[in-house]
Amino acid sequence: MKIPQNIQVFGNLDYRGGCPREAAEQITFFNWLRLASPDVYGVIATHIRNEGKRSNGLKHKAEGMTTGAPDIIIPGSPTFCCELKRRDHTKSTLSDEQIRYLETAQKTGAFCCVALGFEGAKEAFLNWSKSLLLALDQH
Repeated sequence: MKIPQNIQVFGNLDYRGGCPREAAEQITFFNWLRLASPDVYGVIATHIRNEGKRSNGLKHKAEGMTTGAPDIIIPGSPTFCCELKRRDHTKSTLSDEQIRYLETAQKTGAFCCVALGFEGAKEAFLNWSKSLLLALDQH
């Protein structure tokens, strides 16, 4: 998997071996988040469904579908944009559209990253949420 140098990666880049598919890791992350933060982040975290059948692609694009939108988006200041991949990243791909989205969102001030598995996504979220608390303390 080609990972741009300017996008942070959370998780173990050296791991090789058996691991759940991305969808299972994503379900685990959202279940954990909804338990860990049921009144805040568990309420607003979202996955924008932008893949799958494109039979109505023009209509979906006109309605706002953006190819490359990351798997986990949490509104905030900055917004959390996380593309979730398998723990063994050699079993995943990062598309040009996903890279473009992350790089563009990062230029606008979003916290953007690639997470390897649930543990990587959890680490990224904790890093992001800690930075929000630090910013609040400085004001």
